[in-house]
Parts: sequence; structure tokens; C-alpha cells
Amino acid sequence: MNPLSLVLISLAACCIVMTLVWLWATRIKNAGVVDVFWAFNFPLIACLLYFLADGWEVRKTLICSMVVIAGLRLGLHLYARVIGHLQEEEGRYKQLRLEWAGHENRNFFWFFQFQAISNVVLAIPFFLIALHKNPVLQLVEQIGIGLWLIAVIGEGLADWQLSAFKKDPRNKGKVCDAGLWNYSRHPNYFFQSLMWFAYFLFALTAPWGLLAIISPLIICYLLFKVTGIPATEEQALRSKGDLYRKYQQTTSVFVPWFKKA
Repeated sequence: MNPLSLVLISLAACCIVMTLVWLWATRIKNAGVVDVFWAFNFPLIACLLYFLADGWEVRKTLICSMVVIAGLRLGLHLYARVIGHLQEEEGRYKQLRLEWAGHENRNFFWFFQFQAISNVVLAIPFFLIALHKNPVLQLVEQIGIGLWLIAVIGEGLADWQLSAFKKDPRNKGKVCDAGLWNYSRHPNYFFQSLMWFAYFLFALTAPWGLLAIISPLIICYLLFKVTGIPATEEQALRSKGDLYRKYQQTTSVFVPWFKKA
């Protein structure tokens, strides 16, 4: 199947998923469910590529397995966080609902569709890798796979530490500073960005492989400027106040390798 057909089929599938999720979110008045299915859309794309792309079987199996593992892990983590509190919409979406008052359903529809489009744009490395026919894994691809393994373990550890902290009733109202969160305010975002650079390295030897740099650059832009760190820290400041300001003064904003004095 040609690349354009793969892209269009993937886009249609993601848009259909997000339309159904929007209908559900409108009914329950909780737009936070979009995060769960944004993560699940990547395994959906991976499955489509596995059955429809005509690249080298070993490489295709590797990338599709990697995307399914990472996407399901993140999606299930978000599912546990969001679905367990459906009656309470996350602060970021509450704020959007206030800003879009009177037009929130319409705006959220297009917001959800944009998430579907972002799934396909960010999946550029997956398309390139799944269509790559060279029957040899080169060194840079192997490095990408190794970096991905570090990233998925690190992100999983950060998410687990945060969940364990929140589950302890003694920590109610406190700022998580356990494990990796003692060094970085956003270790999960750090490893998420690292994962996308790993996909870029894996795709680099494919025809037009340099195009894959688009994905980690977009992820880093979103994390640093849009829906990631700014929105998360604004919400933390609203809910934790001075406790979070003190935490900001003693931890790195992103890289979890050192702690400020």
C-alpha cells in the first residue's frame, strides 16, 4: 500500500475514535478522557501499519511492538487516573471549559479532532520505519531501540512513583517529591521526549528519515510551550500555592539528573 493511503486510513481511524470519545466526553462533561484515547491511538496506528505496510518484516514488527507497548502503558496509566475520577474533570480542561463557556462543546470537538491529527503527524517515524525495506538493522537503529527501552522504563517508573505518592492519604495536599520527582518536576515528560528522539533515531536510516525529526520537535514544543509543563505548573500553583513554589526552587524543571542546592 502506498504511503499516502496509509496516512489517510490512519487519519480516518483516529478521527473516528476521537469523534466517539467527544460524544462520550460531552455526555459525561469530562474532556480529560481525550488524553487516554490520544495515547491509545498510537497502538491503533501501529496495528494498521503492521497489517498494511510493506517494509522489512523484522523492522516492522519491532516498531509496531514498541509503539503498542508504549501506547498501551501510557493509555492504561491515564485510564486509571481519569476513569477513576470521571465526576471530577482535570483542572486544565476545567479552565478551557470556563474560557470557552457557551461554545465549549463545539470547541472541544475541534480540539479532539486536532488530537487525532496530531496522532498521525507524530507517527511520521512509524510510517517511515514500517515502510523501510532494507533487511539489515544498522547501528543507529539499534541505538534508537536501546534509547527507547530506557525511556519507556523511565517514564513508567516516574508515573508509578507519582501514582503511589497520590494513593497515600498522608500525602494529600502535598507536592510529590519522591524518587525521580525529587530531582525533576516533570520526569515523565523528560522520558516521553526521550522516547520520541529514540523513534527519530530508529527512523533515520529510512528513505526520507530526516523527516522523523518533526515528531520529537513537536513533542518538545508541546511539552515546553503548550499543553505540558506550562499548563501542569499553572494548575499546580493554583492547587498547591506556596508548597509548589518552594518545590520549583529546589528541583530541575525537566532533566532528572541533579537536584538544586
